[in-house]
Amino acid sequence: MKPDWLTGYVPDLPTPFDEDGEVDFDAFARLCERQIVSGATAIVVGETTGEAPTLTTGEKAGLVRRAVEVAHGRVRVVAGAGSNATDRAVELTRQAEAAGADAVLSVVPYYNKPMQSGLHAHFRAVAEATGLPVILHDVPSRTLRELSDTTLNRLAESEQFIGLRDSSGDLGRLVRIRTSLPPHFRLLSGDDLTALPFMAAGGHGCISVVANLVPELCHAVFASLKEGRPQSSRYLFNRMVPIAELLAAEHPAALKYALSLLGLIRPTTRLPIVQLNDAAKAEVTKAIAELGDEEWSDMEELCPLAGRATSERSDLSIV
Repeated sequence: MKPDWLTGYVPDLPTPFDEDGEVDFDAFARLCERQIVSGATAIVVGETTGEAPTLTTGEKAGLVRRAVEVAHGRVRVVAGAGSNATDRAVELTRQAEAAGADAVLSVVPYYNKPMQSGLHAHFRAVAEATGLPVILHDVPSRTLRELSDTTLNRLAESEQFIGLRDSSGDLGRLVRIRTSLPPHFRLLSGDDLTALPFMAAGGHGCISVVANLVPELCHAVFASLKEGRPQSSRYLFNRMVPIAELLAAEHPAALKYALSLLGLIRPTTRLPIVQLNDAAKAEVTKAIAELGDEEWSDMEELCPLAGRATSERSDLSIV
């Protein structure tokens, strides 16, 4: 379970839907391949960006199987397997293992606001149900209950818990907990807008939304930081902040619209998520254009529609 692979920018993949609202597995396979050839060490499937609450059990398993098939051992596949019901989280975790996942990402139970002893028992039950490594996901803005430092340290005593996706945006927390955790444990930001300072303060990477759009730029940010070139990493990071802000504001609809401009997927979402209004579409289109044509130089080869889409991305009719 040595998690050296859990590093850098790891994309949290969206789930593409076709014109009938069904999962578009072919488009999903293309997203997986794009991330692999761009240098990702892992991909996350069926989690927040993947609109997990709207996916059926069969769809989740199918996404994992397709990702494993495309990856073919080149990268690790991390399956979103969280729920606010422990038995459901256990079921999803076992299903992910059966589908071939390399690890699971398990979120703090949401809505029912369990006490810390309940969180510890929940995650222990998940771990005991599988032989897979478990990555914890703490996102207080969505769950209304944070994973405390004490509970995190208790869980990290087991080598089966290999990391934390910290979506709190609290950089002080990283500094506070980093030295108390065992050497095997990986700390990853779940917030694109604070990812650079998080990694500069000792974090191992970021499970990212914006990496879906500009994977090469994200990997360049991380490489510059690790090579001791902080000014370069800041310059590159600042280039993607405007689009990252828009993606965060209307997630995941904004990402799906942005990827549709590149010809990669349809902008289709599932209720209660709806597509962007015209004003938001215009903002996303402008932010993509301002990134510069060099960011899309390899897109036509990866996706035949991309050449047309990138030349027309100022035209809102290409939805």
